[in-house]
Amino acid sequence: MSGRAVGALAAVAVAGAVHAALNVALLRRPPERPPPVRRPVTVVLPVRDEEAQVGGCLTAVLAQEGVPDLRVVVVDDGSTDGTAAVVRAVRDPRVRLVTADRPPAGWLGKPHACAAGVAAAGGDDGVLVFVDADVRLFPDAVAGAVAVLESAGLDLVSPWPRPLTGTLAERVVQPLGPWLWVTTLPVRLAERSPRPSLTAANGQFLVVTRAAYDAAGGHAAVRGEVIEDVALARAVKRAGGRAVPVDGSRLAACRMYDGWPALRAGYAKSLWASVGGSPAAGVAVAAGLTAVWVFPALAALGGSRAGLAGYAAGVASRAISAAATGSRVWPDSLAHPLSVLLFDVLLGTSLAGRRRGTLTWRGRPVGGVAAPRETMAG
Repeated sequence: MSGRAVGALAAVAVAGAVHAALNVALLRRPPERPPPVRRPVTVVLPVRDEEAQVGGCLTAVLAQEGVPDLRVVVVDDGSTDGTAAVVRAVRDPRVRLVTADRPPAGWLGKPHACAAGVAAAGGDDGVLVFVDADVRLFPDAVAGAVAVLESAGLDLVSPWPRPLTGTLAERVVQPLGPWLWVTTLPVRLAERSPRPSLTAANGQFLVVTRAAYDAAGGHAAVRGEVIEDVALARAVKRAGGRAVPVDGSRLAACRMYDGWPALRAGYAKSLWASVGGSPAAGVAVAAGLTAVWVFPALAALGGSRAGLAGYAAGVASRAISAAATGSRVWPDSLAHPLSVLLFDVLLGTSLAGRRRGTLTWRGRPVGGVAAPRETMAG
């Protein structure tokens, strides 16, 4: 690769680091002492074979401070383990356990379970909170998220939980999720723009007003979406609402996958949807990420000063994102090119599995022949 090409790629990496720093400075953050929530709050917790996780998640939800009108709907989505028994053992009148029917044609499991939870909650003009079983909310998580929602006049916020990692594979790959939007999504512009593509979301912890949820069509509007969290945020924007990610590192934490096999399977079932199921789009995304955040590092090994600058910029953007979202900064950020290469592998694995029709999650097939409506490009 020519020196001029390396310099151009390094310049893009530097721009990404600068943009990440600006985004972090502008990122909405919850107040240290959020005021009490004045509206009713319904937490919807969809679970499928979460016997080991649901108890800890429920304990954290029920310990929320500053939420006097709190209800929790746990939706058992066909569990075959002791998940339901763990929930029944929780003696708290605020908790209701419902059983979701098998998803009908056109529905995936999680959107169907979330819709069932909202239906069981009844209709009121309050706030809906969607939480995954592997998330641990801190005591002021809901109050803090609602404070951001109301103070900024937003309709949906996605407080990104602090990523917890145990193995080397998790440390290398998991921080890429927040890094991608911190580096590429202009968060304040996304707040104001009506474009659905200008948003990001994480279904581990989503907070939305009931009015905005209903106006967007609820989970019925995203019934077949593998990446239903982003799809719901975009549906809210299409309906005229405002939806953005916010800092959730002081509100919640989540260890999403435990080890490489679980991580590989988890990403395989959904990454294909981020590029619309298109191998060509997947190649384009992988090529772009590799060109900007891997090639300069390779050039640096050959003595290129421009390559070294590009590598340093990639490390800086990763460190900025990690510090802002609660990930481990050092020495993990130094392996950023390796992280990008592993992401390329996971994306290729996901697309290949989808093409072969072999993708499953929790015993159910994932991915049909038609590309989803929601793609990385919107």
